[in-house]
Amino acid sequence: MSGIPGPVVTGTIAYLLLGVVAVGGIYGSRATGMLSKDNADIGNVVVSLACFSMWLFWLCAWLHQWHPLIAPIYEG
Repeated sequence: MSGIPGPVVTGTIAYLLLGVVAVGGIYGSRATGMLSKDNADIGNVVVSLACFSMWLFWLCAWLHQWHPLIAPIYEG
């Protein structure tokens, strides 16, 4: 039985760290007064959805290339 492929784990951790850094930036902006509470709440939602969407797009692209259904035919 094979586990989760290494690149999937690495990519997931990378996107998770990206999301944590981005949400940390929102909290930092809220703490310094650059963002109001309402704008910080909206920023948290937008950043979370954006990170999840980027991760899902990357995962789909990676999985489609992992075991292609159609092999390329080279004519030469």
